[in-house]
Amino acid sequence: MMQIYLNIDTPLGLAILMAEEGHVVKFGFIGQPLLSNPGSNWQYAPESPFLSDAKRQIDEYFSNKRQVFSIPVNPKGTAFQCHVWEALKEIPFGKTVSYRELTLFTGKNKNFTRAVASAIARNPVMILIPCHRVIGEDGSLTGYAGGVERKKALLGLEGVETGVGVRNRSKEGKTGKTTD
Repeated sequence: MMQIYLNIDTPLGLAILMAEEGHVVKFGFIGQPLLSNPGSNWQYAPESPFLSDAKRQIDEYFSNKRQVFSIPVNPKGTAFQCHVWEALKEIPFGKTVSYRELTLFTGKNKNFTRAVASAIARNPVMILIPCHRVIGEDGSLTGYAGGVERKKALLGLEGVETGVGVRNRSKEGKTGKTTD
């Protein structure tokens, strides 16, 4: 199995992009608790067309030229975590949902909110799977593996005003119907 990686300089700090068999398996900022350094099995591959395309798309995102990624991802996790990560992909650019709303969207009842939050915290493919778009019920920016300041910056890049009590998101869900 070919395991390759590339370091990427972003406006929010140095990040690492790790891929296996044509899928991103990890993307995050250097120094994150859950992001391990590549071991000896991993090959630094700045010439890889796949990693170059992924880097281009990430650069376009940070330059406000891209809202949707077409990079294939395959994060490693439990079935439940993968289910939550798939749900995260449904949150549109520039929109936010609360942890509870995401829990209900995954088909679980509100008693699973902590489990959903835990799965979100273990998302190994930041930004590409937009866990930064999940906020507290009151609009507060709670937790982010890359740091709350990065979460605030990412939401700002997407045009979301942030701050406790601020909920700048559409009342329309992904189906276009009012969710209230």
